[in-house]
Amino acid sequence: MIDLRQDHFALFGLAPAFHIDLDQLEQAYLTLQGKVHPDRFAHLSDQEKRQSMQWATHANGAFRTLRQPLTRAQYLLELRGVDPAFENNTAMAPEFLMEQMEWREALGEAREAADASALDDMARRIRERSRALVVQIGDEIDTLGDLPAAADTVRRLKFLERLQDEINDALASLDS
Repeated sequence: MIDLRQDHFALFGLAPAFHIDLDQLEQAYLTLQGKVHPDRFAHLSDQEKRQSMQWATHANGAFRTLRQPLTRAQYLLELRGVDPAFENNTAMAPEFLMEQMEWREALGEAREAADASALDDMARRIRERSRALVVQIGDEIDTLGDLPAAADTVRRLKFLERLQDEINDALASLDS
């Protein structure tokens, strides 16, 4: 029923692009889940149940990957032979490195001062910056076809998402 070697875009009938119709993705996912959900195979053999579980797991993973801009961009880059190299490529533009240091310092100060207002403001600025990077990634992948630049922008977005998580953790610790 599902070819597990099929890429995530083909699985949902989408063109491989950064900009996708999220409503179409969700509708295709729900349709596919209706066909492969393990409950539909409960009366069949153990092998068919396992296969159904594999199909459902593959569909779930593909949906999660394509639904989020960061993972969708990373997946597209990997499909096109570009590894964003989160773990070992720390080469960033000096201005972004300076910005990272400033954000880290501001986070440390706000956390130490238990300043929820500063943390909220920082979270807002990170969200704005992240939205701008998502637009930039779309341009780099879909319009310009500049995959090395897109990989760099994906690494920047990954950093901002981690920073956002740290801010959220700091805010949560103030609430408890």
